[in-house]
Amino acid sequence: MGTIFSILRCRDGSKVTAEDFLRPGVEQVSAGYILYGSSTMMVYTTGHGVHGFTLDPSVGEFLLSHPDIRIPEKGKIFSINEGNSKHWLPGTGAYIEKLKSDGRDCSARYVGSLVSDFHRNLLKGGIFLYPADRKSRNGKLRLLYEANPLSFIVEQAGGRSSNGVERIMEVKPGELHQRTPLIIGSRADVEEAESFWKAHNA
Repeated sequence: MGTIFSILRCRDGSKVTAEDFLRPGVEQVSAGYILYGSSTMMVYTTGHGVHGFTLDPSVGEFLLSHPDIRIPEKGKIFSINEGNSKHWLPGTGAYIEKLKSDGRDCSARYVGSLVSDFHRNLLKGGIFLYPADRKSRNGKLRLLYEANPLSFIVEQAGGRSSNGVERIMEVKPGELHQRTPLIIGSRADVEEAESFWKAHNA
């Protein structure tokens, strides 16, 4: 379980309108998430690296536990809901099959919680995919308050985020609850997944 947040500057500083939110992710000034579990952790960025704080219940404060988080350039974990495999587009199927068969000792790890899966991969390296498929051509995750904030975090940690054809944070939203495909994680892994997507789904 987790809570994701994104912060944008109000354009005129007075009345907030929907237009203030309909901006690409590159305009975020801060983003982060809180992860709940055996311990409670907050991870955030303001555009100057990524830092993690763990709640110390004895003092009621979040203490810096993970300074300057850097995601590995390449990982061995892939996270995708294989229950949707019958709906996958050719690029997704070809990429996952390659991961399973090319001798790289990759492991599938999918909790089903976006924050949990993302957090594990951020620390250990790997890739999370919730791609477009035949059932959901526009993806399932929300651009403004799921994909954009996690993309800001992963880029600040040295990773990459894409919808398969373009950088997530450059997408200009048209509505508050706009959905998007999401491929996010270690830079080399995301670039490889993008190459499969472009080659097979063009």
